[in-house]
Amino acid sequence: MSLIDWGMDVAVAAIRLLPPETAHHVTVELMARFGFFLPGPAKDDPRLKVSVLGLDFPNPLGLAAGFDKDCRAYKGMLKLGLGHVESGTVTPLPQPGNPQPRMYRLPEDGAIINRMGFNNQGIEAAAARLARRRGRGIVAINIGANKTSTDRIADYRKGFDKLAPLADFVVANVSSPNTPGLRGLQGKDELTALLATLVEARGSGKKPILLKIAPDLDEHALDDIAAVVLASGIDGMVVTNTTIDRPATLQSRYAAETGGLSGKPLMEPSTRVLAEVRRRVGSKLVLVGVGGVTTGEAAYRKIRAGASLVQIYTAMVFNGGSLVPKIKCDLLKCLERDGFASVTDAVGADVK
Repeated sequence: MSLIDWGMDVAVAAIRLLPPETAHHVTVELMARFGFFLPGPAKDDPRLKVSVLGLDFPNPLGLAAGFDKDCRAYKGMLKLGLGHVESGTVTPLPQPGNPQPRMYRLPEDGAIINRMGFNNQGIEAAAARLARRRGRGIVAINIGANKTSTDRIADYRKGFDKLAPLADFVVANVSSPNTPGLRGLQGKDELTALLATLVEARGSGKKPILLKIAPDLDEHALDDIAAVVLASGIDGMVVTNTTIDRPATLQSRYAAETGGLSGKPLMEPSTRVLAEVRRRVGSKLVLVGVGGVTTGEAAYRKIRAGASLVQIYTAMVFNGGSLVPKIKCDLLKCLERDGFASVTDAVGADVK
């Protein structure tokens, strides 16, 4: 472990003594102000390179939405060695989110429950920061609708129009459990209208559009979503968001808190949904696997289940930035063990 990695792990341990949301704000502030000065990672092994969505990702590992809500810390997070950062969720108008407390650590379970409610500074603030982007690094933007909006599809159009030109790809988040009624946009008719609006907004451009879905979907819902997405002309899906389910295995005293559960307990259900989506869409869409990734082996399982890219967030809350090179190193070992020449060769290996 390098001195920098050691220092970061010590900082993570100290920050974790703070209340969860306070710790999050402190971490974002530190990465926003000082992360850019990190020396940056070593060049990735070429076997980790993934070329999808018209982009060359140096490795498949990215940061999931929810950490860098207001596009403040993406430069610093990329310095940790991530292949991409997904900022947001951003809504057209600023909003405070749900009442506090609204974030809970479940250390016994390696999990977090949050009911943040899309707290963010709005698209104007995000656009101003993204407009200052310089240098390398792939940054996606995750867009959503305001809680009090009377036309949520119009909100996504506003977010896309303002932010898509400033990001490398766009993710439409219709799966957060913390905005009442938002998951209704996963229904067939609503989703058809939403995706048609985004494709129309894209016009003849090539900006990749992805849809982020929930893990709490039955077979019929997955059938409908896959059919709508394939017909829409968008480029991929992010699978999955947090879950409203509460596994009986949870040990924490906060297990009954409302909100979305992320972390280790999400690994199995999210990977199962990922494989089910891959079976339905074949090789026609790019899939991003999210939920419960804590090791290189877990990332590898997502890839074999159909993900070209994999995202983490909760695991970094408990393990810090030094987790990133560890996952990449272990992922290479998994590829070598199973005889794959690259990440791309392993995508969907477990899906018939």
